[in-house]
Amino acid sequence: MQTNQQTQQGLSFWPLLQKLHKGTFVDLTHAFDPHIPHFETAVPMEVEDVSTHKDKGIWVQRFHFEGQWGTHVDAPAHFCEGLRTVAQIPLQEMILPLVVVDIHDKVAGNPDYILLVDDLLTWENQYGRIPKGAFVALRTDWSKHWPDDAAMHNRDEKGVSRTPGWGLDALAYLYEDCEVTATGHETIDPDPGFRAKETNWACERYILNLNHYQIELLTNLDRCPPTGAIVICTFPKPSRASGFPARVIAICP
Repeated sequence: MQTNQQTQQGLSFWPLLQKLHKGTFVDLTHAFDPHIPHFETAVPMEVEDVSTHKDKGIWVQRFHFEGQWGTHVDAPAHFCEGLRTVAQIPLQEMILPLVVVDIHDKVAGNPDYILLVDDLLTWENQYGRIPKGAFVALRTDWSKHWPDDAAMHNRDEKGVSRTPGWGLDALAYLYEDCEVTATGHETIDPDPGFRAKETNWACERYILNLNHYQIELLTNLDRCPPTGAIVICTFPKPSRASGFPARVIAICP
C-alpha cells in the first residue's frame, strides 16, 4: 500500500503536465504507407487485412516494412555491429531539449548546402550555448517536398541526389564539444546527397559509431522555435532492431 509521502511524490509531476499542456504540440512525424519516399534500396512496404469488420467483426492488419521506413529512428547497431539496438536506447534519451538550427534559406539557393560549424556558432551567438544532452534538428524545409519521391531525392542527370545535409565538422562540434544526445533531419539521409556514396555515408557512420541515435525524415520543424521546446522521440521496443518507425513530438512554449 502506498504511503502518503509516495502519493505526494507521484502527484508532484501533475502541475508540470498541466503546464506542458498549455504549450503547442507539434507532430514532427510523417504518416507512412507503402507509397512514401524511401531509401533507394528499401524493400517496398506491404499491408494486408488479416480480418475485417465485415467478415469477422474486428479489423486486424499485418504490416511488412523495413525498420528504416518513414520517419524513423536509426540505432547505432544500424551501421555498427555490437553497439546499441533500438531496445537499448534508454528512456531518458527520448525526452530532450529541442534545438532547431534553421538553414532553409541557404538550402533554397543551394540544395547541396552542408551545415557548417559557423552556422552553429551563429545560432549560439543569438540563442546561447547549445545545451548538453539536447536533440538538435536541422531545419532545411526539405520535408515540404513530401510525399513526392522524385523531389525528395532530387536527382540530377547522372542520378546523383542533390540534397542538403550535415557537415562532419559540425557534427563533431555538436557531439564532442556540446555533448548533444541525438540529431535529426528532414532528408532521407544525414549526408549531403552528392557526396553520400563517395564517402560511404560518413556523417551517418560518424553519429552511429559514437553510439548515439538519429531520427530521419522529420517534418514541421518550421513550426518549432529555435530554442525552448522539448522533443519526445518514441518508438516500439523490438528485442533486436537497428531501426524502427518513430513518432516524434515537439512541445513548444
